[in-house]
Amino acid sequence: MNEDVKRALAQDRTIDITTIGRTSGKPRRIENWFHRLDDRVYMTGSPGRRDWYANLVGNADFTFHLKETTAADLPARATPITDAAAKRAILTRIMATIGELDNLNEWVERSPLVEVSFV
Repeated sequence: MNEDVKRALAQDRTIDITTIGRTSGKPRRIENWFHRLDDRVYMTGSPGRRDWYANLVGNADFTFHLKETTAADLPARATPITDAAAKRAILTRIMATIGELDNLNEWVERSPLVEVSFV
């Protein structure tokens, strides 16, 4: 990973992701946020059903498109976090950084959460 990519992963938040549609099999590109905690990268979303999450559950491989401080298309794999205690620990830290701790319980119960690894 080059220095521009490392810097973007450390400081950026907005990305695009391209997933493969779970039923259509077609690429789907959308904007999303990511969060870096320690040396791990996570994606989550507000409570509710998210197509990008369903697509990643169906096919964990996707493309992570950096687009703020540098442009890069990174092959990635998503690992859903479903264990309630692990999800709460991660989301507590994420919610604290975005000022949403009042809604933590709803996020733990109803929001998607994946850890991203780069392949």
